Amino acid sequence: MVTEATEEASPQSEPIILPIARGVGLHKYYGTGETRVVALDGIDVAFARGRLTAIMGPSGSGKSTLMHCMAGLDRPDEGTVYIEDQPISTFSQAALTKLRRTQIGFVFQSFNLIPTLTAEENILLPLTLARADVDRDWFDLIVDVVGLRDRLTHRPDELSGGSSSASRALVH
Repeated sequence: MVTEATEEASPQSEPIILPIARGVGLHKYYGTGETRVVALDGIDVAFARGRLTAIMGPSGSGKSTLMHCMAGLDRPDEGTVYIEDQPISTFSQAALTKLRRTQIGFVFQSFNLIPTLTAEENILLPLTLARADVDRDWFDLIVDVVGLRDRLTHRPDELSGGSSSASRALVH
């Protein structure tokens, strides 16, 4: 017997957490012929809203490729990425840029802070580019949670690795 999951859970059960992002049958290849590398080979993955997920594996196992495809930075050769049940493979580059700016957080392996901006300016850069208002209460809460309050006026080269990582996490 096959049953269908619904958004409503019975009072006795755990609530069903629907994925905010998912990849179905993802394949990604680099090169051709004998030099072809299979970076993703039929990957199915789902990320729940409000949950922290770690992608771990050895070097060359496809972690970065998976995350680049999930964030719309790269397109899978086969399969579909969904954000909020929207297949982003159909999005234009402008729509993908807007999606990344407004809905996707991404912490890159390498530093991506603008060296001439302060930590606060780097954190607010996506909102500045989007010409969106800053929710100062939310900003203050997050800055306090990650412990950056006393470093907001510092430039990236004046931040520790941990502070830079926290700034990157808030930026992306």
